[in-house]
Amino acid sequence: MTSPNSLPPEPSPIEYPCDFPIKVMGPHDPGFVASIGAVAQQFDPAFNPASIAQRPSSKGTYLGLTLTVHATSREQLDALYRALTSHPMVKYVL
Repeated sequence: MTSPNSLPPEPSPIEYPCDFPIKVMGPHDPGFVASIGAVAQQFDPAFNPASIAQRPSSKGTYLGLTLTVHATSREQLDALYRALTSHPMVKYVL
């Protein structure tokens, strides 16, 4: 039973299923791209790591990645964001 003061869950502005881009920043390290690709595949088995767009920082210290996953639910995206933000190589996730 919910309390009278609790708010109903907000409807998602995203219509599922859809292709959803996620930006991830981490070190410019050869293992970073492969590691993030493996995380994405855990949540989207059809994800192709070769589709990851890469953009190095101006000094080359960091690497920005854009992954586009096939999102089937808010729960899937939330779990993917949690996995990415807890990854030891990840600095930011947008």
